[in-house]
Amino acid sequence: MKSSNPVLSRLGQAAERERTAGYGLGEPYPSGPGYAAAPPVAQPMTIDDVVVKTVILLGITGISAIAAWNLIPDSMAGAAWIGAALVGLVLGLIISFSRMANPVLVVAYAVIEGAFVGLVSEAFESFYNGIVLQAVVATFGVFFLMALLYKSRVIRATPKFTKGLIAVMGGLFMIMLLNFVLSLFGVHTGIRDNGAIGIIFSIVCIVVASLSFILDFDQIEQGVRMGLPQRYSWTCAFGILVGLIWLYLEILRLLSYLQGSSRD
Repeated sequence: MKSSNPVLSRLGQAAERERTAGYGLGEPYPSGPGYAAAPPVAQPMTIDDVVVKTVILLGITGISAIAAWNLIPDSMAGAAWIGAALVGLVLGLIISFSRMANPVLVVAYAVIEGAFVGLVSEAFESFYNGIVLQAVVATFGVFFLMALLYKSRVIRATPKFTKGLIAVMGGLFMIMLLNFVLSLFGVHTGIRDNGAIGIIFSIVCIVVASLSFILDFDQIEQGVRMGLPQRYSWTCAFGILVGLIWLYLEILRLLSYLQGSSRD
């Protein structure tokens, strides 16, 4: 089965190569005199596998966030969160474009991003009391709403929807990267400031991050149907974790804008 999701397509190609190499999902393997011992049979991925791996990654991220919040001194917080952001970005790109599922890299990503999220959350909480809890509740609320909309087929990952959303996500990433580079030279575009432009940009990011879960759910569903090996559940869980972290940070930022405006 061919998928319009490029990440899923790469996973499918990897699984197909494993089948061709003899590491099939339950296919008969020749045995007897003159044949080597049969290779281990890879168990197919299930939705339960993805759920378990997602819970594990969320737990690791949460523990790392709490540890960074409480253990890293304020004098080192700035350098620590910048370093965590850069390392997390590199790991995320490696995992996203890799053709093989690597649980070690995925867990490392959860640890690094957890530290980044913890430090950012601490900074926001110091200015806006209770904002972190509000953002967490809103994030999981949106996630379960998107799961419901996908399950009821209100929103479906059609090829046109998938290509369009991936293009928008790429555009947003480039805009944020350009904005970051310009900020280093003292140029402020306003998309990350507390103003009309900043609020609109954050809302757009929240909508896109929310819709990205539709791609994740479709990837999981098709991956199970394609019979991907069980270890690819780590890759699927990674996709959900990335979406949750992005959504959480954008909601956190938007809430800070709204609370900051109410104080003025």
